[in-house]
Amino acid sequence: MRSQIELDNAVAAELAGSEDAVLRALEGHLDCEVFLRGNVLTLEGEPTAVEAAASVVGELAELISQGHEIAPGTIEAVRTALDQHESPSQILEDVVWRHRATKVAPKTVNQKRYVDSIRQNTITFGIGPAGTGKTFLAVAVAAAALSRREVNRIILTRPAVEAGERLGFLPGDLMAKVDPYLRPLFDALHDMLDPERVSHHLERGVIEVAPLAFMRGRSLNDSFIILDEAQNTSPEQMKMFLTRLGFNSKMVVTGDITQIDLPREHDSGLVVVTEILDQVEGIDFIRFGEEDVVRHKLVRRIVAAYNEHSQRMAPELRPRRRA
Repeated sequence: MRSQIELDNAVAAELAGSEDAVLRALEGHLDCEVFLRGNVLTLEGEPTAVEAAASVVGELAELISQGHEIAPGTIEAVRTALDQHESPSQILEDVVWRHRATKVAPKTVNQKRYVDSIRQNTITFGIGPAGTGKTFLAVAVAAAALSRREVNRIILTRPAVEAGERLGFLPGDLMAKVDPYLRPLFDALHDMLDPERVSHHLERGVIEVAPLAFMRGRSLNDSFIILDEAQNTSPEQMKMFLTRLGFNSKMVVTGDITQIDLPREHDSGLVVVTEILDQVEGIDFIRFGEEDVVRHKLVRRIVAAYNEHSQRMAPELRPRRRA
């Protein structure tokens, strides 16, 4: 079957992209051949594949006309949304944070559900592989909440667990030693805010980045608290962290249960907490999969390969599906 779609000239130019990168990505995510000559897009293949491709092209054309920049990853987001009977526009138009040239919005259905969960629930767990946007989106929602004065401060924390290195052998004082563990959080902050604004907030205590051990004994009110790399907490540390929750605060806990750096004989607090709090009101668990990886396409293949291996070797680590 062959179908031809006449596009607006501006839409056709955007779909073509730089050196036809968008068109190549479009063809890679669809089960039919795609040709663009001038402003006429031709789809050729099996009838069902052509119909599905026409729906994707229609959604992309609408997004472009609304001012969205189309990247190869956007095509996958649109295709996935349509497969799950979701509106691509509703996902991609939900701009979580905007700062100068930076615009942060969900790129997959699960990312949209994650953002909505953070907004609606007091505690949200984001569990899944690297590259799914768990930490980045959480920091974006936190920055937005701070700018709207919904909270007075942002607290970012991580367990300082060795992943091949030893803290004692690293040079410098305590903060210098833990800096390698906290650096990804600083990087996310600098993607959201100007460096001088980040420094100012850090000096005033509006933003705090600290090891998990620094949370003990505190009550965190009017705060947006993010615990990253939570798979490396012990069950006792996880309980300690969650009970720091104060009034008018939100918590987001992120981690990947396939990348636990704890000694084999130690339980992961992130694995245990899913069994304890799964049905508690006000707490939600969002589980990401390899389909939510928005980094280089090779990262998705790596994640898929490791998932297959971990399921063969340790079936108990398989993420549970919610009913």
